[in-house]
Parts: sequence; C-alpha cells; structure tokens
Amino acid sequence: MTPQANFMVLAAIDPTRETKLRALLASMNEAPGRVNTTNALIPFAQFDTLHFARFVILDDKTLEDVRVYGIPVRTYPLYLAFLGDIDGDLNAFLEKLVKSSGKGLRSVFSCCAGFRYDTDLVRWMKRHGAPAIANYVNWRGRTVRRIREEAALAKALEEYLQSHATALTGIPPREILSNLQQFVNAEKSAGRLTLSDESPTPIGWWIKNALHLIGVPLLFLLTLPLLIVIVPILLIRLRRLEKTDAELCWRVDQAHSDALASLEDRDVANQFTAMATRKPGFVRLWTLIGILVGVDYAARHLVRSGRLGRIRTIHFARWVLLDGRKRGVFFSNYDGTVESYMDDFINKAGFGLNAVFSSAIGYPRTNWLVRDGCADEQKYKDFLRRHTLPTQVWYKAYPGLTAIDLERNRRIREGLESSSMSEQETREWVALL
Repeated sequence: MTPQANFMVLAAIDPTRETKLRALLASMNEAPGRVNTTNALIPFAQFDTLHFARFVILDDKTLEDVRVYGIPVRTYPLYLAFLGDIDGDLNAFLEKLVKSSGKGLRSVFSCCAGFRYDTDLVRWMKRHGAPAIANYVNWRGRTVRRIREEAALAKALEEYLQSHATALTGIPPREILSNLQQFVNAEKSAGRLTLSDESPTPIGWWIKNALHLIGVPLLFLLTLPLLIVIVPILLIRLRRLEKTDAELCWRVDQAHSDALASLEDRDVANQFTAMATRKPGFVRLWTLIGILVGVDYAARHLVRSGRLGRIRTIHFARWVLLDGRKRGVFFSNYDGTVESYMDDFINKAGFGLNAVFSSAIGYPRTNWLVRDGCADEQKYKDFLRRHTLPTQVWYKAYPGLTAIDLERNRRIREGLESSSMSEQETREWVALL
C-alpha cells in the first residue's frame, strides 16, 4: 500500500506585491475555477502522484466579528496558502516539484514577505509548513495511478458490454465474468490496459501509524484521573458560555456569494475553504483541540474507508490552526454542489459539525456542544457562506470522477481479479457494470 501525505505552505504576502500575485495565480487558470493543468508556472498534470492542489489567499472578511466578545480587532498578515494531497513520500514529491516547476514557484513565492529568489526552495517551503491538526483521507492507499487505471478498466468493460450486448444477453453471470476476464487479459497483453500491483507499504509508515494508534489512547488513559476532575468543570463552564454566545449569521453579501459561485460546479467535485476566528478563552481552545485530535484519530483508525461518518462525498479534508491557534481554516475536496455538501453535514454529521465549529465566533448557538447549532439550517448556511473563501487555483487529478465512482471502479477491479466469488456475489458484480 502506498499511503497518502499532504503539505501546506503558508506565507505572509508582501502588500506591495498582492496585485502581482493575484495576476500570477489568475494566469494559471483557463477560466475562473478551471485550472490549466499544463500552465507555464506549475503544470500540475506532470505530477502523477498529486491528487488535489490549490493556491488560496486567506483573506478573512469577518475579523470585525470579534468586537462582540470585547476583543480588540487584530491585524493579521494576508496569507498565501499552497496545499496538496499526494501519494508516497512528501520529501520526494517536493524535490520533484521544485526540479520541474522551481521557476514558477519562485515567481509566486517572490510575492511573499521575506522571500529571496536565490533561496533553497524546498527548505523554504518546509520552513513555512503549516501542519494539519486533523486530516481525512477518503481511501488510504488508493493512488492516483490506481484511480486512473481502474477508471480506464471500467470504461473498457462498459464499451465491451455495449458492443457485445446481443451476444451476452441471457447468459449466466459467471459466464459474463469469464468473458470479461478473457477480454481484459487480451487488452493487457496488447498494452491497451494496465493494472499495476500494489507497492509494499513503507515500514516507517507502519511504525508511525502503530505508535499513533496506541499512543493516543495510552495518553488518554494516563491523563484519565485528571480528566475526570477537569472535564465536568469545563463542560459546566462551556454550557454557561454557550448561553451567551453571539450569533453572527447575517445574509452573505451578494457580491461575495456571486464570486464564490463563479468558481463552483466546474466539475462533479468542488473545493471548499472556510476560515474563522476562535472564541476567546482556554475552555474554547482546549475543547477545540480535544475535538480535533479525536477527529484525526477516528479518521485514521476507526471510521470505515470511504466514509466520514455517513458522508461519502469527501475525497480529502483537513483542519489547520493559525496565528497562535486564534484562527482556524478548514479545507476540503468534495463531490456535488455546496448546497448538497452543507445538507450532508447537517443531516448526517450534525453533532460532529457542532462540536468542531461551535468554537468559531458567530456560529449558531449550541447546546452542550453537540445539540442545536446547525439544526437551524438557514443560520448555519449563512454563517458558513460568510466564512467561505474563494480559491484562486484548484487542481484535481481525475476530473469527472466522484468518490462513489472510485469505490465502484475499485469493486469492479477486485471482482474481476477474484477467483472465489459466490453466484450471488458474481450477480452483484455484474450489476455494477
């Protein structure tokens, strides 16, 4: 298995070069919301281990909201974030990225404060790395190569079935499977189809994953006596804070909404970036950290592959805390429209949504952390739209394919390669095509 990794480069933008930066990022697109995968700066299509990537300017327009908590409005730098999700070793990817697109990266990052054109680019990106506190991968080990091979396989099988529909009508499922296996073997021999074997899982990844699997619960057990005392006090304090929380869920500015809409629905999948300021105090801080550590642990070890709770439309997602954990950003790559995406969270993971986002200033008022909140659908959607940021450049390695498509294609390949399916399983497999 080839595990996935991710990166995020975060750097303050030089105010005198913001206009140039926006022009450079715009030049990477062939239309708003649609990247040119072979653009001159960073030709994303060259990187066969890159699932998703984006450049986004973190320009939070809701900073004035902090006044309702009596907090002085702070001036934060305007940040440029460059992030991506990859297969395999991160260091190897960054080296390849710089080797093939170093000139373009330098042009972009030259618009950031303190960047020198002759700097060691890999070292600079690592130094400006912003790690996620929680991360979600739809299907760990499913590589870009495998996705593309399985998509080609599914397409070839569908075309074969269409062209041989008359001959295959009425024959048993096992015979259909046998015919398709012969067809695929012939296509592979002719070099028209490739189905690569899995790479061995790196030993280092197994060790790190096992340490995380054991270490987090062990730390919880070691601190349990202290938590038994502290958590009830925190919960009571949290409930008191919830009763006076300000709700800032005004209708979003139409110009902002239109700008977001112009970047959406260019494919079956969309990108999402939302940014907010954390409510003040250690209760909110440690509640948020505890929840996100739990989300990260569950996503890595507990949840079923292909599902975040009951949500099946998310490819990759991450939560990142910035500016001394005073602000946070949520990034995701998902299928469908933003409206269906928000409905999915409300209807299928509302309690988790409340637990994570109730620490954000202005979120609809919660009740004991997990109740109410997003149950007021309109308030939640207004809040989220206000905090959504436009993404300047967004890349997806397999346009036109949803997470459900990837799952279906995986099952098609596994069934084709299986030698022990029952009659019922074979019938169900044929129904996939």
